[in-house]
Amino acid sequence: MDWLRAAFLWLNQTFGAVVQWLESFIVGVPIYVAAPSMIVIGALDSSLLSLPEINDYLVVMRCTNVPYEAFYFPLFAAIGSVLGCLLLYTIIRSGGQFVLRKRFRTEHIERVERTYARFGFLALAVPAILPPPMPFKIFVATAGALEYPRWRFMLTVMVARSIRYYIEGMLAVFYGRTVIDLIKRYGFTVLAIVISVCLIGLAIYLFTQRRRRTREASAAASESVSD
Repeated sequence: MDWLRAAFLWLNQTFGAVVQWLESFIVGVPIYVAAPSMIVIGALDSSLLSLPEINDYLVVMRCTNVPYEAFYFPLFAAIGSVLGCLLLYTIIRSGGQFVLRKRFRTEHIERVERTYARFGFLALAVPAILPPPMPFKIFVATAGALEYPRWRFMLTVMVARSIRYYIEGMLAVFYGRTVIDLIKRYGFTVLAIVISVCLIGLAIYLFTQRRRRTREASAAASESVSD
Protein backbone atom coordinates (compact mmCIF):
# COMPACT_ATOMS: atom_id res chain seq x y z
CA MET A 1 0.00 0.00 0.00
CA ASP A 2 3.05 2.26 -0.05
CA TRP A 3 2.32 3.27 -3.64
CA LEU A 4 -1.21 4.28 -2.68
CA ARG A 5 0.04 6.40 0.21
CA ALA A 6 2.65 7.96 -2.07
CA ALA A 7 0.02 8.72 -4.74
CA PHE A 8 -2.28 10.31 -2.16
CA LEU A 9 0.59 12.40 -0.82
CA TRP A 10 1.51 13.52 -4.34
CA LEU A 11 -2.09 14.49 -5.12
CA ASN A 12 -2.34 16.39 -1.86
CA GLN A 13 0.89 18.29 -2.57
CA THR A 14 -0.18 19.00 -6.15
CA PHE A 15 -3.55 20.34 -5.02
CA GLY A 16 -1.83 22.49 -2.40
CA ALA A 17 0.50 23.91 -5.05
CA VAL A 18 -2.44 24.66 -7.35
CA VAL A 19 -4.30 26.43 -4.54
CA GLN A 20 -1.24 28.52 -3.66
CA TRP A 21 -0.76 29.49 -7.30
CA LEU A 22 -4.43 30.41 -7.68
CA GLU A 23 -4.28 32.48 -4.50
CA SER A 24 -1.23 34.45 -5.64
CA PHE A 25 -2.80 34.90 -9.07
CA ILE A 26 -6.26 36.03 -7.91
CA VAL A 27 -4.85 38.33 -5.23
CA GLY A 28 -2.14 39.82 -7.41
CA VAL A 29 -3.89 40.60 -10.70
CA PRO A 30 -6.10 43.65 -11.40
CA ILE A 31 -9.85 43.30 -10.94
CA TYR A 32 -10.50 43.16 -14.70
CA VAL A 33 -8.43 39.96 -14.77
CA ALA A 34 -9.43 38.58 -11.37
CA ALA A 35 -13.18 38.94 -12.02
CA PRO A 36 -13.44 36.79 -15.20
CA SER A 37 -10.90 34.36 -13.75
CA MET A 38 -13.07 33.94 -10.66
CA ILE A 39 -16.09 33.27 -12.88
CA VAL A 40 -14.19 30.55 -14.76
CA ILE A 41 -12.86 28.96 -11.55
CA GLY A 42 -16.33 29.03 -9.99
CA ALA A 43 -17.90 27.48 -13.09
CA LEU A 44 -15.34 24.66 -13.25
CA ASP A 45 -15.64 23.90 -9.54
CA SER A 46 -19.45 23.82 -9.58
CA SER A 47 -19.75 21.65 -12.70
CA LEU A 48 -17.44 18.86 -13.73
CA LEU A 49 -14.37 19.42 -11.56
CA SER A 50 -14.17 19.41 -7.80
CA LEU A 51 -11.86 21.87 -6.06
CA PRO A 52 -13.02 21.71 -2.43
CA GLU A 53 -13.56 25.14 -0.83
CA ILE A 54 -11.55 26.89 -3.57
CA ASN A 55 -14.20 29.55 -4.28
CA ASP A 56 -14.62 30.35 -0.59
CA TYR A 57 -10.86 30.48 -0.10
CA LEU A 58 -10.19 32.78 -3.05
CA VAL A 59 -13.03 35.15 -2.11
CA VAL A 60 -11.63 35.40 1.40
CA MET A 61 -8.07 35.96 0.19
CA ARG A 62 -9.03 38.65 -2.33
CA CYS A 63 -11.28 40.51 0.12
CA THR A 64 -8.64 40.26 2.84
CA ASN A 65 -6.03 41.91 0.62
CA VAL A 66 -8.39 44.36 -1.11
CA PRO A 67 -11.10 45.10 1.49
CA TYR A 68 -13.20 47.53 -0.57
CA GLU A 69 -13.75 44.79 -3.20
CA ALA A 70 -15.85 42.88 -0.65
CA PHE A 71 -18.74 44.96 -1.98
CA TYR A 72 -18.60 43.37 -5.44
CA PHE A 73 -15.95 40.62 -5.80
CA PRO A 74 -18.13 37.88 -4.23
CA LEU A 75 -20.62 38.51 -7.03
CA PHE A 76 -18.18 37.09 -9.60
CA ALA A 77 -17.77 33.89 -7.59
CA ALA A 78 -21.55 33.59 -7.40
CA ILE A 79 -21.93 34.07 -11.17
CA GLY A 80 -19.32 31.39 -11.83
CA SER A 81 -21.06 29.02 -9.45
CA VAL A 82 -24.41 29.59 -11.20
CA LEU A 83 -22.89 28.88 -14.62
CA GLY A 84 -21.22 25.70 -13.38
CA CYS A 85 -24.37 24.50 -11.65
CA LEU A 86 -26.38 25.26 -14.79
CA LEU A 87 -24.03 23.09 -16.86
CA LEU A 88 -24.37 20.16 -14.46
CA TYR A 89 -28.13 20.73 -14.24
CA THR A 90 -28.42 20.68 -18.05
CA ILE A 91 -26.33 17.51 -18.40
CA ILE A 92 -28.38 15.63 -15.82
CA ARG A 93 -31.67 16.98 -17.18
CA SER A 94 -30.74 15.74 -20.67
CA GLY A 95 -29.66 12.32 -19.42
CA GLY A 96 -32.35 12.03 -16.76
CA GLN A 97 -32.42 9.51 -13.95
CA PHE A 98 -29.89 7.20 -15.65
CA VAL A 99 -27.06 9.73 -15.47
CA LEU A 100 -28.08 10.79 -11.96
CA ARG A 101 -28.08 7.24 -10.58
CA LYS A 102 -24.82 6.44 -12.31
CA ARG A 103 -23.04 9.24 -10.46
CA PHE A 104 -24.72 9.22 -7.02
CA ARG A 105 -25.86 6.51 -4.63
CA THR A 106 -29.52 5.55 -4.80
CA GLU A 107 -30.18 6.13 -1.11
CA HIS A 108 -28.67 9.64 -1.30
CA ILE A 109 -30.78 10.48 -4.34
CA GLU A 110 -33.96 9.29 -2.67
CA ARG A 111 -33.18 11.35 0.42
CA VAL A 112 -32.64 14.48 -1.68
CA GLU A 113 -35.83 13.83 -3.67
CA ARG A 114 -37.81 13.63 -0.42
CA THR A 115 -36.22 16.90 0.67
CA TYR A 116 -37.33 18.59 -2.58
CA ALA A 117 -40.84 17.21 -2.18
CA ARG A 118 -41.07 18.52 1.37
CA PHE A 119 -39.24 21.87 1.26
CA GLY A 120 -39.34 23.01 -2.38
CA PHE A 121 -36.79 25.68 -3.31
CA LEU A 122 -35.28 25.61 0.20
CA ALA A 123 -33.93 22.14 -0.64
CA LEU A 124 -31.66 23.89 -3.14
CA ALA A 125 -31.13 27.23 -1.38
CA VAL A 126 -30.05 25.93 2.02
CA PRO A 127 -27.23 23.60 0.77
CA ALA A 128 -26.07 26.42 -1.54
CA ILE A 129 -25.61 28.71 1.47
CA LEU A 130 -24.18 26.10 3.82
CA PRO A 131 -20.41 26.28 4.29
CA PRO A 132 -18.08 23.49 3.21
CA PRO A 133 -17.90 20.53 3.42
CA MET A 134 -21.69 20.38 2.85
CA PRO A 135 -22.30 18.44 -0.42
CA PHE A 136 -24.16 20.48 -2.99
CA LYS A 137 -23.77 18.89 -6.43
CA ILE A 138 -26.24 16.11 -5.67
CA PHE A 139 -28.92 18.76 -5.04
CA VAL A 140 -28.06 20.42 -8.36
CA ALA A 141 -28.12 17.10 -10.21
CA THR A 142 -31.42 16.08 -8.62
CA ALA A 143 -32.94 19.43 -9.61
CA GLY A 144 -32.01 18.62 -13.21
CA ALA A 145 -33.40 15.09 -13.05
CA LEU A 146 -36.65 16.36 -11.51
CA GLU A 147 -36.82 19.08 -14.22
CA TYR A 148 -36.94 21.86 -11.65
CA PRO A 149 -37.80 25.11 -13.52
CA ARG A 150 -34.60 26.45 -15.07
CA TRP A 151 -34.98 30.16 -14.26
CA ARG A 152 -36.12 29.42 -10.71
CA PHE A 153 -33.12 27.15 -10.36
CA MET A 154 -30.70 29.85 -11.56
CA LEU A 155 -32.27 32.55 -9.40
CA THR A 156 -32.20 30.36 -6.29
CA VAL A 157 -28.54 29.41 -6.74
CA MET A 158 -27.55 32.99 -7.55
CA VAL A 159 -29.22 34.45 -4.45
CA ALA A 160 -28.02 31.68 -2.14
CA ARG A 161 -24.42 31.70 -3.38
CA SER A 162 -24.32 35.52 -3.26
CA ILE A 163 -25.41 35.43 0.38
CA ARG A 164 -22.70 32.88 1.18
CA TYR A 165 -19.86 34.64 -0.60
CA TYR A 166 -20.85 38.11 0.59
CA ILE A 167 -20.92 36.89 4.19
CA GLU A 168 -17.45 35.41 3.70
CA GLY A 169 -16.16 38.54 1.98
CA MET A 170 -17.42 40.88 4.69
CA LEU A 171 -16.09 38.64 7.45
CA ALA A 172 -12.73 38.50 5.66
CA VAL A 173 -12.42 42.28 5.93
CA PHE A 174 -12.55 42.01 9.73
CA TYR A 175 -11.02 38.60 10.42
CA GLY A 176 -8.73 37.95 7.45
CA ARG A 177 -7.93 34.43 6.31
CA THR A 178 -9.01 32.94 9.64
CA VAL A 179 -12.59 33.44 8.43
CA ILE A 180 -12.47 30.00 6.76
CA ASP A 181 -12.00 28.38 10.17
CA LEU A 182 -14.70 30.62 11.64
CA ILE A 183 -17.13 29.58 8.92
CA LYS A 184 -16.40 25.89 9.49
CA ARG A 185 -16.97 26.36 13.22
CA TYR A 186 -19.93 28.75 13.22
CA GLY A 187 -21.27 28.36 9.68
CA PHE A 188 -24.51 26.70 10.75
CA THR A 189 -25.17 29.44 13.30
CA VAL A 190 -24.68 32.10 10.64
CA LEU A 191 -26.94 30.13 8.31
CA ALA A 192 -29.66 29.89 10.96
CA ILE A 193 -29.59 33.66 11.43
CA VAL A 194 -29.69 34.33 7.68
CA ILE A 195 -32.56 31.89 7.10
CA SER A 196 -34.50 33.35 10.03
CA VAL A 197 -34.15 36.86 8.62
CA CYS A 198 -35.21 35.65 5.16
CA LEU A 199 -38.24 33.82 6.53
CA ILE A 200 -39.29 36.84 8.57
CA GLY A 201 -38.97 39.03 5.47
CA LEU A 202 -40.96 36.50 3.43
CA ALA A 203 -43.69 36.34 6.09
CA ILE A 204 -43.95 40.14 6.17
CA TYR A 205 -44.13 40.25 2.37
CA LEU A 206 -46.86 37.59 2.20
CA PHE A 207 -48.84 39.29 4.97
CA THR A 208 -48.58 42.64 3.19
CA GLN A 209 -49.66 41.11 -0.13
CA ARG A 210 -52.60 39.37 1.53
CA ARG A 211 -53.77 42.59 3.16
CA ARG A 212 -53.45 44.45 -0.14
CA ARG A 213 -55.54 41.84 -1.98
CA THR A 214 -58.12 41.92 0.79
CA ARG A 215 -58.42 45.73 0.54
CA GLU A 216 -58.68 45.55 -3.25
CA ALA A 217 -61.38 42.88 -3.01
CA SER A 218 -63.30 44.97 -0.45
CA ALA A 219 -63.01 48.05 -2.65
CA ALA A 220 -64.24 46.14 -5.70
CA ALA A 221 -67.15 44.71 -3.72
CA SER A 222 -68.10 48.20 -2.49
CA GLU A 223 -68.02 49.58 -6.04
CA SER A 224 -70.22 46.75 -7.35
CA VAL A 225 -72.74 47.33 -4.57
CA SER A 226 -72.89 51.07 -5.21
CA ASP A 227 -73.41 50.46 -8.91
